[in-house]
Amino acid sequence: MKYNVKDFTLEEKLALLVGKNHWQTDSANGKLPELLLCDGPHGVRKCINGKTESATAMPNLSALANSWDETLAFACGETIADECVEMDVDILLAPGVNIKRTPLCGRNFEYFSEDPLLAGYMGKAYIEGVQSKGVGTSLKHFALNNREYHRLVQSSEVDERTFREIYAPAFEIALQAKPTTVMCSYNLVNGVYASENEKLLRKTLREEFGFEGVIVSDWSAVRNSAKAAKASLDLRMPCFVNAVSELKNALEEGWLTEEEVDKRVEKILELVEKREKADKKRTVSFTKDERHERAVGIARECIVLLKNTDNILPIQGGSVVVADAPHPVPPADTPFAFPPMGGGGSAYVATDFSPRPLHTELAQRLQDKPVTVSEASHRWCPSVESVGYKADTVVLAVGTNKTVESENFDRATLRLHPAQEEMILNVAKVNPNVVVVVYAGSAIDMRAWADKVKGIVFAGYLGEGASEAVADVLSGKYAPCGKLSETFPLCLEDTPTGSSCGNGYVERYDEGVFVGYRWYDSKKKDVLFPFGHGLSYAEFEYSDLKIEKKGETDYEVSFTVKNVSNVDGKEISQLYIRDPFSSVVRPEKELKGFTKTALKAGESKRITLALNARSFAFYSTSFDTWYVENGEFEILVGASSRDIRLSETIEIDLPMPTQAARAFKY
Repeated sequence: MKYNVKDFTLEEKLALLVGKNHWQTDSANGKLPELLLCDGPHGVRKCINGKTESATAMPNLSALANSWDETLAFACGETIADECVEMDVDILLAPGVNIKRTPLCGRNFEYFSEDPLLAGYMGKAYIEGVQSKGVGTSLKHFALNNREYHRLVQSSEVDERTFREIYAPAFEIALQAKPTTVMCSYNLVNGVYASENEKLLRKTLREEFGFEGVIVSDWSAVRNSAKAAKASLDLRMPCFVNAVSELKNALEEGWLTEEEVDKRVEKILELVEKREKADKKRTVSFTKDERHERAVGIARECIVLLKNTDNILPIQGGSVVVADAPHPVPPADTPFAFPPMGGGGSAYVATDFSPRPLHTELAQRLQDKPVTVSEASHRWCPSVESVGYKADTVVLAVGTNKTVESENFDRATLRLHPAQEEMILNVAKVNPNVVVVVYAGSAIDMRAWADKVKGIVFAGYLGEGASEAVADVLSGKYAPCGKLSETFPLCLEDTPTGSSCGNGYVERYDEGVFVGYRWYDSKKKDVLFPFGHGLSYAEFEYSDLKIEKKGETDYEVSFTVKNVSNVDGKEISQLYIRDPFSSVVRPEKELKGFTKTALKAGESKRITLALNARSFAFYSTSFDTWYVENGEFEILVGASSRDIRLSETIEIDLPMPTQAARAFKY
């Protein structure tokens, strides 16, 4: 049905700009259907009148990003959308593509990466998956919400080039999927609340990035409805008693016009029309059991093998002891259920699935091998050490949970709970063959024990399929293929921001464009595990790099990847660009392309990736646009940001009128 703004009274129009209640839009006295918005992104969180419906707990976005696989991001969104359809949810409040500026951010488990290209393309695919089933999405949190500390009142102070190169591109890329809504963030941006920031919302998001959908507030992020509407925010959520009166007063005082109100209402009407047109897409494709299997299948490809000394994995034979060491809740030391399915807050998924413990899943997968698997049941006493002493292999499962990683607060440390570290060290003293499986939503400081164990598997938060997926990898049923979507630093002090977090009023992004691997590589800092790192049971060789010029700044980069092992596997190849002689300070290298390739044992495949002007450009605040500077550029192809296998130099020579004069030495 086509709706016309002229068919609504002023009172009805103003009501449409504010939620009817906590989760629904207004009906304008019954003239419109009410739309239901519910949290994501790792499963539907439908919570009405205090009752939360159960849903499939999918891998968290931080884990999903470790797959570097857009098809999996699509499948994840598609699976969640099935349950949205079943629960009559119209808009899923996901995904978040905020950049992981600091590993302390309590909400990093909800975000994809420290790199905007990877975050953007994974977010785009996720949105396409959800919306393929007629369910709307909400790309969030726009913008510069990079920590939870004082997020409601603290201003993120960022220079224009840093915003354009690091924090905006993930949104630009994800917007290609045409999300139905974009959610503004709580924080201030350079002194003005995001919900009232006309430069951010109208000029950048709408006019420059071309977003045509509804801009919705984060819940209770709006301080003044009229100021928000003037900045082009369409929907204030949730219901707020004074919202309509704020709009009325502004109209009466003349600094908000009815024409401006009508533009915002038209966006709401368009949203309702889109929802009604989507009815034929809103079908359920997967049963509950099939959704669980999809959760497991996606989880397998998110697991990252960080260390595998002496090929301790996959487990081949002998006696295996598995000990779970869930993060206790100080001071009671009462452990939560293990493994954790995800972090806390609005992204927490209530599932009725009861996972079997890791040792049970592992024993089932190893039943055809000469292996015995047992559990060290007394998790916090010396019996783990005594049982582990006699085993051929000890698997220690450790990690954080929603008391550590959650919305509303940041992490206090990157280290595991001291009891977990103590257990790892004590077992490693009596048995050299220790494998540690880590469940967490972000980087972990492993300095205390990483060199004391032979195997490290970073599972992340894998949702309800965690035990099954990890058992598949440990047993060799599935070769690990995930790679880190964020750098694991040696310690917090080595990160760009350290332990600083602003003064509660403002935080200056002093590190500029040097975020994540851009910081560590440019500063020549040692790291625990670099961005893009991940091992496999297979082994891959890169060769025959060729670069073909297709236009002034368009290039086709091709190379061959060969599986030189006797194990089938998947390799994630990464393409970086380095500008060695720039007139502005630039990172050592930047990711400009990636692909994931399945290769059978002994198989070779030719990989082709494309580069364009944006791949070589920096954002010039003098020209107020992206600028490609003439000169040499290094094309780097590798298995991680610090494992470059192939390289070649090209030279870009654009016409003189496009170029600023270069500095020269006398």
